[in-house]
Amino acid sequence: MASVIQNLSRKLIIALCLLVFAHPGVTQELAPEDAWQALAEGRALLLLRHALAPGIGDPAEFTLGECDTQRNLNQEGRRQAKSWQATLQGKGIDQARVFTSAWCRSRDTADLMDMGEVTEMAALNSFFNNRGDRQAQSRATLEQVNALPPGPPIILVSHQVNITALAGVYPASNQGVILALPLTENPTILADGVKPH
Repeated sequence: MASVIQNLSRKLIIALCLLVFAHPGVTQELAPEDAWQALAEGRALLLLRHALAPGIGDPAEFTLGECDTQRNLNQEGRRQAKSWQATLQGKGIDQARVFTSAWCRSRDTADLMDMGEVTEMAALNSFFNNRGDRQAQSRATLEQVNALPPGPPIILVSHQVNITALAGVYPASNQGVILALPLTENPTILADGVKPH
């Protein structure tokens, strides 16, 4: 009985701390399996940076829709993207609603994950080097995600700048964060540095 009361007290203290110290990108201490469970149950989403595409930004001749003008996944990046399927299936996720930036490296990452139909979401497009509008795109991402009906888990494949703007973290290539739903301007991070095993 004493252990039950102690456990309840600990949970109450954690809940109060979360309320008092909530701020942009607040991290909620969850065991990794609990964060994955939240994703599988539709209580969270996976916000993922595209897999490895060596370099920074895009070439001067960058043209949206023309992959040969862009920075693209290399062989390792393609392997990284493919490795997500086994990891997700190991967490009980056999299919997902996958949304991606229109940039080829993001689209290819989303396609190679092979978790279901992939849909482009313009709000996820990179705004690095003033190619877009940080505030408007971040706001649109929140609105569009929160408007989605219940269904399979949600995966967003985007870029470092977008993820940093939304969640306040700086993921490496092929890494992401699990964020609680609904999304807010001060998202709750359930797991950071998420990557395939």
